[in-house]
Amino acid sequence: MRVTIPDGQHTMSSASAAPELRLRRGEDRRLRAGHLWVFSNEIDVAATPLTAFAPGAHARLLSDRGQFLGHVYVNPHALICARVLSHNEQEPIDRALLVRRLRAALAWRERISKVPFYRLVFGESDGLPGLVLDRYDDVLVGQIATAGMEALRGELEAAIVEVLAPRALVWRNNSSARDLEQLPKEVMAAIGELPAELSVVEGGLHYTVPLADAQKTGWFFDQTSNRSRLAAFLPPGARVLDVCSYAGAWALTALAAGARTATCVDASAAALAIAQRNAIANGYTLDGQFQTHHGDAFEVLDALHAAGERFDAIILDPPAFIKRRKDAPRGQAAYRKLNQQALRLLSDEGLLVSCSCSYHIGEGELLSLIQTAARHAQRFVQVVAVGGQSPDHPLHPAIPETRYLKAFFCRVT
Repeated sequence: MRVTIPDGQHTMSSASAAPELRLRRGEDRRLRAGHLWVFSNEIDVAATPLTAFAPGAHARLLSDRGQFLGHVYVNPHALICARVLSHNEQEPIDRALLVRRLRAALAWRERISKVPFYRLVFGESDGLPGLVLDRYDDVLVGQIATAGMEALRGELEAAIVEVLAPRALVWRNNSSARDLEQLPKEVMAAIGELPAELSVVEGGLHYTVPLADAQKTGWFFDQTSNRSRLAAFLPPGARVLDVCSYAGAWALTALAAGARTATCVDASAAALAIAQRNAIANGYTLDGQFQTHHGDAFEVLDALHAAGERFDAIILDPPAFIKRRKDAPRGQAAYRKLNQQALRLLSDEGLLVSCSCSYHIGEGELLSLIQTAARHAQRFVQVVAVGGQSPDHPLHPAIPETRYLKAFFCRVT
């Protein structure tokens, strides 16, 4: 799908010719601090009506006093109606800008990773709002979340070819974020053929994920650094439970670190089949070293407790329980319950790794919920390490929304 601009509506690639988008008085402080989002209620619609812009159109963002703030793309139908791609008035939105951003993103990932498997572009943190791009060696898998980036897709694909020349580029544009931007959902190969599988190398282990059964862009690279720390805290010969396991990365990392057994729990039978396949590929036996439980995490943990099962290490890596702020009370209760169930299953001197990828729950809130769960489970918890996103998911200091992943490594007695 390509965004087309109807006649009579603004779309410009030339910096000097781009129309103006003017802010209301006093609405420039957050943007001057470096944030890249412009909300529709911040626009002086009397001076520059949003209705004059088509989705994906470019504009010069100005303060109420006419000072240049940045080159933006616009979507008049979205709450976040504009996003800044450049603060330099002489640096318009074009292919050259995309190439520079991609080269800078690639240089950082090549510095921090010995293997070509990582998140290559992390949206706003890499100066490319609306774009996520993951690298699987010579295959790239991306998601476009905004109408502005969708309108740039042709130039973006050309820039990707110039910088990386991948064998294949796949767009998995099926996230709910596209609904907010009034964009259709689709999965397609923009370059090369749609691969049947994605291959990943992490921590010396080899994984394969069938593209048809992949979640999001295929792999959760944001947990790579946290998984690499697991060996330092794992009890010798541990019995490990990996809850919400997806492809089994935590479980297999534990086995590679010397765990005696690892058990994956997931609501997706397809995900557990992937995990079993990865276990076999890395030399582990099913129903011996590696086991699975298919079902709702809360129900499985209750069943394991009723059966008298105990584990020496439990990893909780659930999907986001709080996707919107209004979901916070229910989501907080879910995090507390999941942690309490896990704590009941842990042996003395056990390890709990408790994660949350919900932006709407802060680090302090999650820690408080873990402590509440420990009190109800009559366990004592010590936090021995705190983790976050891997460095291929850098934080933008002016955009708190780019920090979402929390991970607490806890000693439990």
